[in-house]
Amino acid sequence: MLQTICLRDFVIVDQLELDFASGFTVLTGETGAGKSILLDALSLVLGERADSSQIREGSSRAEISAQFRIDPELLPSFSIWLDEQGFPSEDGGQSLLLKRTIESNGRSRAFINGSIATLAQLREAGDQLVDIHGQHAHQLLLKSGAQRDLLDRHAGLLPLATEVAQSFKTLNDSRRRLAQAENAGQDIERERERLEWQLEELTALSPLEGEWAHVQSEHAKLANGAKLISGCQEALEVLSNADHSLESSLAKVCGSIGTLADHDSALSPISESLESAQIQLDEAIHGLNRYLQKIDLDPARLAQIEERMQALHGAARKYRTEADELPKLLADTTERLEALTASQNIEALREKVKQEEATYLKIAKQLSQKRSKAASDLSQQVTEAMQHLSMAGGRLEIALTPLQEGSSHGLEQVEFLVAGHAGSTPRSLAKVASGGELARISLAISVITSKASFTPTLIFDEVDAGIGGAVAETVGKLLHQLGQSHQILCVTHLPQVAAQGNHHFKVSKAQSAEKTISQVQTLGRIERVEEIARMLGGATITDTTRRHARELLEQ
Repeated sequence: MLQTICLRDFVIVDQLELDFASGFTVLTGETGAGKSILLDALSLVLGERADSSQIREGSSRAEISAQFRIDPELLPSFSIWLDEQGFPSEDGGQSLLLKRTIESNGRSRAFINGSIATLAQLREAGDQLVDIHGQHAHQLLLKSGAQRDLLDRHAGLLPLATEVAQSFKTLNDSRRRLAQAENAGQDIERERERLEWQLEELTALSPLEGEWAHVQSEHAKLANGAKLISGCQEALEVLSNADHSLESSLAKVCGSIGTLADHDSALSPISESLESAQIQLDEAIHGLNRYLQKIDLDPARLAQIEERMQALHGAARKYRTEADELPKLLADTTERLEALTASQNIEALREKVKQEEATYLKIAKQLSQKRSKAASDLSQQVTEAMQHLSMAGGRLEIALTPLQEGSSHGLEQVEFLVAGHAGSTPRSLAKVASGGELARISLAISVITSKASFTPTLIFDEVDAGIGGAVAETVGKLLHQLGQSHQILCVTHLPQVAAQGNHHFKVSKAQSAEKTISQVQTLGRIERVEEIARMLGGATITDTTRRHARELLEQ
């Protein structure tokens, strides 16, 4: 679960360290106070793309880190993952530190347990630890693909769905080769001879992927060797070898300003900048010397490169393509020739397609059967949840409509159908659900599917928008119940939801040195009464709203 998140110079947060506990935690505050900033920061440390605009104004760098404790159920598989990725284990693998920095030039760096990581690795780690339900999640339900993925994810069918997709691709490739063979017609032998001759020439040439760019770069270096050497030597002369070199002049200035800084500390930053410049100058001088020592301008190698360039260029002109496309032409020629050769035994190709169709249908039918059971179970559970969300008599049905032909997604189309009240016919979610109903159905689905999730931390970002009253209280109870098995973080504007939290953070804005800064306060019992009263009554808090707030908390 998430233990701590630390932010420095992120958006309107100057510095913040927040500790989290298990159970149900709510985050509240005025609109625009920065509640979602915490979730944006967490998304970044979990691998989302960064933007330099996320750095606090006046700062040159933002830094975000998140400390997790790995739950015992995940520990064995997660330790294996860390080892496979080459990351060190902390505290026997029970602790994980994710870190992200963003520079003003747009550059971003990521770390896992102190070692540099890629964004893909951050996302892979994050997918095992955190599941974020965004405030617009309900809009995704309108897309058939998202409905199918949600069902497969809930039922643990993603590996099988991936196997079906791969089998379908293999089948399509074989069908394409069969079609090529069948369409070759009477010209097959002549075409095969031409391809054999072309393949023989290209194989002898052996063009490599990216080779053309490489030989061009090496040729430019070798052909301009004299310029490179003389240019570097002239630079070294100015920097360090001349009587009044820049190195010696800078050293004198550094010594002089350093002495003066002893008398006036105002010169200390300047002295430090000069020392930094001197270090960088030294590095540049050493780098130029190393470059001159290592540069290899062998004339024989230049002749070899020029000969290779002529061969590649000549082949490209002959086959009317670009030099860097020759490797692809070689692969395409090989594939085409194999198809034409195989066409002499079309029956073998047809038999292969038949076998692969049987393989695809076998695993696709397995997926269909599992989807059917999962659809029935999920429909029933969501329907039961809808009864408590002001949709009494309503129901959700997950229709599996057979396709005329199989696809990479299986043998059926998955569609969520909803009946908003008793007696109505379930119809497409996009056609019958209002914005409020859609938000409630989405929330019900999120809670139900999360119960079966192995992801320890679940985050809900204003997914309760568009509801209120008794429904809001029910939503709060659902999230509180979910918090008994998962760590739940919820950004909410609803007092009925906030009152159900085990822990409560209030996010607010403050002015500091003419800048807006976001702050987070951990609320105790008395502070929670005031905050929930504010959420109930707005700017003016009365004894009545405070009494109502206490009642909500007591419930």
